Amino acid sequence: MVTVTAMVSSSATGQPCCSWTSGSITISNSTPSLSFKAKARTRTRTRTRTRLTWLNPQPCAALAEATPPSLTPSPAVSKDGSFKVLARPGDRADDLQAETRAMARAANASVYTPQLVASKYGSQPFRVVRRALQVLSALGFFGLKLLLDQSNGVVDQNKRIRAIELRKTFTRLGPTFVKLGQGLSTRPDICPPEYLEELSELQDGLPTFPDEQAFACIERELGLSLDSIFSSISPTPVAAASLGQVYKARLKYSGKLVAVKVQRPDIEEAIGLDFYLIRGVGFLINKYVDVITSDVVALIDEFARRVFQELNYVQEGQNARRFKKLYADKEDIFVPDVFWDYTSAKVLTMDWVDGVKLNEQEAIERQGLKVLDLVNTGIQCSLRQLLEYGYFHADPHPGNLLATPEGKLAFLDFGMMSETPEEARYAIIGHVVHLVNRDYEAMARDYYALDFLSTDVDVSPIVPALRNFFDDALSYTVSELNFKTLVDGLGNVLYQYPFNVPAYYALILRSLTVLEGLALYADPNFKVLAASYPYFAKRLLTDPNPYLRDALIELLFKDGKFSADGIDLKIC
Repeated sequence: MVTVTAMVSSSATGQPCCSWTSGSITISNSTPSLSFKAKARTRTRTRTRTRLTWLNPQPCAALAEATPPSLTPSPAVSKDGSFKVLARPGDRADDLQAETRAMARAANASVYTPQLVASKYGSQPFRVVRRALQVLSALGFFGLKLLLDQSNGVVDQNKRIRAIELRKTFTRLGPTFVKLGQGLSTRPDICPPEYLEELSELQDGLPTFPDEQAFACIERELGLSLDSIFSSISPTPVAAASLGQVYKARLKYSGKLVAVKVQRPDIEEAIGLDFYLIRGVGFLINKYVDVITSDVVALIDEFARRVFQELNYVQEGQNARRFKKLYADKEDIFVPDVFWDYTSAKVLTMDWVDGVKLNEQEAIERQGLKVLDLVNTGIQCSLRQLLEYGYFHADPHPGNLLATPEGKLAFLDFGMMSETPEEARYAIIGHVVHLVNRDYEAMARDYYALDFLSTDVDVSPIVPALRNFFDDALSYTVSELNFKTLVDGLGNVLYQYPFNVPAYYALILRSLTVLEGLALYADPNFKVLAASYPYFAKRLLTDPNPYLRDALIELLFKDGKFSADGIDLKIC
């Protein structure tokens, strides 16, 4: 039994229609309910719809957990003077019914198909031409510089300068091109290493949109007023990205701090139009640019589908729930919960996470934490994502990884996720074994299993390229190899031959490269491959899969003798 103070009023007039006498709340595993006794002030019972208004500003925790901000009681007072309200558990993050309602609110979320985009924007020639001129004037000027570099024989000397210019150009062109640049930064089969590195620095630092529009979007999407949801909300965004901006708020009835992400107005229209244009450019590249062997149109379509999935915040919430279920079993990992009653296709409400970005080393150390411990946590979690469950965070830049005061590594932003096929997980482990043994012919054949190459491609020309790079890079052991050096060198090989790098592989390479880069600030001698050894050793020694059994034997025995690198991997 809890005591609260409330007023029951007519929803039509707003005037009190009965007085409060007593109340109680019942919380069960099903829907919580609130019931109380009410005494009618008038002699005739009111049959109008009524509403319940809490007069005490902060009800007790039990009541707050069960009471949503939009109670709509059933009609009037019953014969015995009792009144019952079925309360939506809006402040509970694990409510499946609330998740179902959120999915219903997102039922009309936009999706990407080439046919829909062509149908929609093919009938808007003036709009298409206007945007095309904006894009072509920016990219055309950049392309002209590339042609001049080629005619003057200074392509290699100016690669870094041109990469910086391309990054700035993408930023000026807006959200679609920021996302496109971030996507290209994971494609070593398309971009030279200088461009990969520079585009990976693309940030979502776009101007914010008006707060009035953001708050109107929240009310429109959720069907509730801000005052009925939050006791407070930051007047300006605490963060802004290419697709939306984030506010810090406190839920009215539970007092919980939450992060509320609101989508940019008309972002779907702008992105759809841009991808319509980019797809047209992709057709021209496929037809006339021989140096790029990948199917550019297919890559654009796949990337556009991913971006449109990011525009559905209910999907992002479900990604977060799945990620939490798989990886938050470890005490050193934190994944925020989703509040489904306050989530829709364009509004996402999650736990607020107090933390410090992993690239803010001094702030982390002031909390008594060690950057290397957090990076090691991230590496082990990344390897589990890639090789154990195959479901992983595809955008692990420093802004999405926070160090909490408790020393946990918090993951944020689950809009872009990816999956690794099961057969590829085992092939990656085998690839590492072949790298340790410097078996370059086997490494080249691995690219079939990894889906880098079609089976009709002859790998024999690739073997010397792998040997030339790795024999030079592996002057000691694999554990001493700098991961960025490996990725850059491998990127050169991939760029020169007809590889088609799957998205999952490029993204996980980027993830581990980011983590190693963060660790190098704290320890210039840090090696991500050495930190990864314990995981590979555990998998090889404990996994009963026949492929990994063979890989273990291959690792420990080379030409009938024990391999020193294999023993090193085993005991790390």
